Amino acid sequence: MPAHTDRYENAVSRYFEAWNAREPKTRTKAVAAAWSVGGGYSDPLADVVGHEQIAGVIAAAHEQFPGFAFRLTGAVDGHHDTARFSWELVSEVDGSAPVAGSDVITLAGDGRIRSVLGFLDRVPDGV
Repeated sequence: MPAHTDRYENAVSRYFEAWNAREPKTRTKAVAAAWSVGGGYSDPLADVVGHEQIAGVIAAAHEQFPGFAFRLTGAVDGHHDTARFSWELVSEVDGSAPVAGSDVITLAGDGRIRSVLGFLDRVPDGV
């Protein structure tokens, strides 16, 4: 079981590296490391496929929330090729977290993400 737990935690760690990458080149590499070719991302605000589109969604989040970082809240839980976890978008200035969510990821055989189904649990007014 620890090998599977490591697999989920490693995938989620790469996921957060991608979401927290601010520089375009770093983001491109991080998305490719986290998602399989043809991988997808879907939440109430986006439904995209492929590394370029995923990187675009991440870039848009940084434009909307400059100075914020995504942080895991709680433990990663998984079975078979699926894992779930919760997160917050935290201000690096004051520690506020106006956005929070829960994601379910499906992994490809190589451990990279095949798909993400994201749910927004807390959002500020106007988003």
